[in-house]
Amino acid sequence: MRTEPSFGIQSSSDIKRSHNSILLICLPLLLVACGFEQYIAKPIDTKAVALKIEAKNPESPQFQQFLISNGFAPEHLPFKQWGVDELTYGALFFHPSLDIARAQWRAAETATLVAATKPISGINSHIAHSNNANEDISPFAFGLSIDVPIESANKRDIRIENAKHLSQIAKLEIAQTAWQLRNLVAQSLYETQFNQQQINLLAQEQSFRQQVVAIYQKRVNLGAASNVELSTAKLQLQISTAELNAVQQNKLVLLARLASHLGLQLSRVEAMPLLQDAYNTSIQSSAGTIQVKPEALNRAALLNRLDIRIALERYATAETKLKLEIAKQYPDITISPGYTYEFGNHVWSLGLSGLLTLLNKNKLAIAETTQLREVEAAQFEALQSNVIAEASAANAKLMQAQQALAQQQKLYELQQYNTQQMAQRLAVGEIDRLELTFSKLEEVIAEKNLALAHFQLKTAINQLENTLQQPINTLITQEKLEALSLNQ
Repeated sequence: MRTEPSFGIQSSSDIKRSHNSILLICLPLLLVACGFEQYIAKPIDTKAVALKIEAKNPESPQFQQFLISNGFAPEHLPFKQWGVDELTYGALFFHPSLDIARAQWRAAETATLVAATKPISGINSHIAHSNNANEDISPFAFGLSIDVPIESANKRDIRIENAKHLSQIAKLEIAQTAWQLRNLVAQSLYETQFNQQQINLLAQEQSFRQQVVAIYQKRVNLGAASNVELSTAKLQLQISTAELNAVQQNKLVLLARLASHLGLQLSRVEAMPLLQDAYNTSIQSSAGTIQVKPEALNRAALLNRLDIRIALERYATAETKLKLEIAKQYPDITISPGYTYEFGNHVWSLGLSGLLTLLNKNKLAIAETTQLREVEAAQFEALQSNVIAEASAANAKLMQAQQALAQQQKLYELQQYNTQQMAQRLAVGEIDRLELTFSKLEEVIAEKNLALAHFQLKTAINQLENTLQQPINTLITQEKLEALSLNQ
């Protein structure tokens, strides 16, 4: 409550003393005002931003130092080949989406400091002049009071708790963004590797079909083959050539996509030596395909998924909002001490003020936040169910991809054996060169199917890792350690 005392000033010396008092009160406020923050305009320089983007270089000293600080040996830098791990670190350093997530986290951290600030006290002063109806007193009046707000029911602590949960959400979203970048980079690398494998195999297929066309052309010229056979061979050559051209044109598109996921210019990515081992899959071992138990998959997904941890923080935020609304049932109090000097008397006063929340006890706001907490709980349960379903589906696709790969591997090895047999038969004159060329074509087609199976397996692995938000090798190692501990 704001008090407005008034008093009479009986002489000019009293008026001067009162003016001096006002100056003494205002002087500290003027001194404090000297420390105010000043607004400084910071317009966005589009040219500088464009130059900054163009200057991003994977061979820059800043990036090399970033790699060293994250455990890479200096003698192994710069990278001779860029695999999934190397590209992931590149995306973490260069991609702007992480800068956005970090800025949002810093803003959330600042909001935590703001939530911890206590209410600011206020000062009120009043000067008045009457119509001097009673001439025996001075027509001037002066009043001064201070408002000191006091929060009840630990509202400040609840606000701090809520801000900390929001800050943790922003921090987890940084990790979520980083994992999404890893997933995109890995898939882009696998697509680029598969594209290069397709180019190599289609080039071989085109070469063999050209040999077939040349053989048929000679036979047609000698009258040993029909034009229909020659036309069929030429048509198949055209189809192979068209496929090769399409795959070659798609290479630049895939590199541009990878550059986008890395946050680099296309020209930089074109100069990077990407890993081209298209048949390397991290889930294969010398003992064969490793199976991961569904229980281990579900446990890993529920424990490692960042969106589940974010959902838990959102539920905690909903709870703190409910606690705050419950605390608002108890009114905050403002204490307003005042001083009055009137007709030579010194009078001190004390005022109290507060909202009349005891009448309705904030029931509607409490009911609303209670329902919002129930919404968060239902969303968390639905998220867990979706995660388990996604993990099961991803694991099933992985098993299917492994089976397909094993089948294609057998077919390719069988075709290799047949080609070797055909080469031996050609050496002894049992067959002609056309039959051997067709056998080589069949081997190339079998290798194309094998390359596709490897790509599908890598895609399935990447999808499972993205579902678990954990590298599959880490999960396999954990399962092996658990099995060893049980056996002992």
